[in-house]
Amino acid sequence: MTRGGSDHPPATLPVHRAQVENLYVEAMLLADEAHSAFAAARDLGAGRRDSLLQLSLACESLKTTTRLMHIIAWLLHRRAMIAGDPGAGPEDSAARIGEPVAADWTVCARFAPNIGRIIAASERLFERIAGLEAGWNAPAPAQPVQAMLERLAARL
Repeated sequence: MTRGGSDHPPATLPVHRAQVENLYVEAMLLADEAHSAFAAARDLGAGRRDSLLQLSLACESLKTTTRLMHIIAWLLHRRAMIAGDPGAGPEDSAARIGEPVAADWTVCARFAPNIGRIIAASERLFERIAGLEAGWNAPAPAQPVQAMLERLAARL
């Protein structure tokens, strides 16, 4: 185990750090874009009488921002683990991205295209993070040659 609770050798930490930083920037930009787009859609729809559409927009806005906040929390926790923060361990709840909350695409079809694009982008980002987490948490592949050399060295 290396500093910060990571099971990865120190050589992979710069790669992980770069991935986390890039994803963090992407998530923050998407969160800012989502905030602006949902606020504009809410303000534009305030004068309309379609209450169901406004309620649907509020629900999908909440799902999207929650999804993005989970992503950002996961990235901040990974950042802390990589930095060696003793308070950030692999067993913390923030160390796992969790299960996605899917958008209701039958409802989202009624929204403006930019809103649908943001919702889809947040789902794709969540899937990418979940895949990255699964890869980082996967057991290291067997190294049969190394194991054989170790057994040979032990016998000599």
